[in-house]
Formats: sequence, structure tokens, C-alpha cells
Amino acid sequence: MTEPTLYAPKPRADRTWTIRLQPSGTVIPAAPGHTVLQAALATGLALPSACRNGTCRACLSRLLAGEIRYVIEWPGVSAEEKAEGYFLPCVACPQTDIVMETVST
Repeated sequence: MTEPTLYAPKPRADRTWTIRLQPSGTVIPAAPGHTVLQAALATGLALPSACRNGTCRACLSRLLAGEIRYVIEWPGVSAEEKAEGYFLPCVACPQTDIVMETVST
């Protein structure tokens, strides 16, 4: 797997990507243009969430591998958190297959 990238250079909504959740190993598909949270909900998997607009941080997770693109300009994650791989699934679309760990409670 490649190192995680929090911003892809261009939106890539041309195919379905897979999302692998750690540590469970659960794999779900992400349809083109769907956020990680929308993909999870579409399969019946309830990830932590509240606002669904990138401000409350209830869905804060860590990207372990792959690339995402945010659908908003400034999500509620600090520069330090971004550098450590944290992201918000409610406003992040996969741009490749991704591996993630849900870290919020």
C-alpha cells in the first residue's frame, strides 16, 4: 500500500473505491462522489457522526493508506492532525482504495 495522502491533486469520481476499516478488516464500496460516511451508511454500517459537514469532529478518523479529497475547503482538522493522517469521513471522498481507522468515541 502507498503512504496516505490527504489531498488528491484532482477529483477522481470515475470508479468505485473500497474502504477497509481497521482493526476489523471490514471492506465497503464507495460509489463515485460519495463521502466515506455516505458509503458506510449505504451499506448499513454506522460510523460515528453528528454534523455531517466537517465541524463537529465526531467522525474523526485516521487515514492509514490511500488518498482522499475533501468536499469542503476547510474541514475541522488542525494542520498537525492532518500531518498525522487524521481526516473527517463526513466530508472526505476516496480518490483511491483506502484503509482507515476510526479513532473518535
